[in-house]
Amino acid sequence: MFSSPAEVVRRLGEVGYLADDAIATTVYLADALGKPLLVEGPAGVGKTELAKAVSAATGAELVRLQCYEGLDEARALYEWNYKKQLLRIQAAPSDQAWETTHDDIFTEEFLLERPLLTAIRRTGPTVLLIDETDKADVEVEGLLLEVLSDFQVTIPELGTITAVRRPFVVLTSNAARELSEALKRRCLYLHLDYPTPERERDIVLARVPGIEADLAEQLVRTVGALRALDIKKAPSIAETVDWARTLLALGLDELDEAAVARTLGVVLKHVSDQRRAARELGLPAEG
Repeated sequence: MFSSPAEVVRRLGEVGYLADDAIATTVYLADALGKPLLVEGPAGVGKTELAKAVSAATGAELVRLQCYEGLDEARALYEWNYKKQLLRIQAAPSDQAWETTHDDIFTEEFLLERPLLTAIRRTGPTVLLIDETDKADVEVEGLLLEVLSDFQVTIPELGTITAVRRPFVVLTSNAARELSEALKRRCLYLHLDYPTPERERDIVLARVPGIEADLAEQLVRTVGALRALDIKKAPSIAETVDWARTLLALGLDELDEAAVARTLGVVLKHVSDQRRAARELGLPAEG
């Protein structure tokens, strides 16, 4: 999908994602080597957005598997439409052999594809996003190892399905738990952290047309000060962008203490965090 890291920077930039050299090089190598890309870092630094940007920049279909505790093979890979199968069994002639009925109900007509199987079976360009991998149970990693090693799935009733065209795979992790070394070995690794103030200012300017550079500068400095506090949830890049849009919507051209206090709920979503910020930054009391 990409011919060089420089092309990654250019094409991701065209869809609003500003990639530095480390991001561009790792994305290029993942594409060139056909390796899954594991992107790790704190919440809100652009891990999921990277997969979306690759999809948008290349015109590839985005297939997303959202991981969570309790996710199983049926939700990640495939399952059978049991209700439809039961109806077919009930409608079968009474003198029909069970073997015939069995073969009839385990066909494509009754197969429910989930994200992993969908991505493997697609013939067009595909970006497979396995989001928040660290939230899934350890057993799911075993499933991912099998799928990502050979990009094939064995369905006992239908046989082995092998990818005609390998998807570009992005796994994200907030490092809530350590992923297995076996899974990491199969991936290229990229760590994302909060951007420098200069890069975050450029992101704001790119994503929020009409905002003045001075206001964007004030905004990212304030966000940086909030992230330095001991709070439950530091503001994400997306929340910085939302804050910039909020200031424009209110017609504010300066982020003074009163403006921060009025709009703090855009970036801090816990009342304890808002109180700490007000106390530490000397903001006027609100509510």
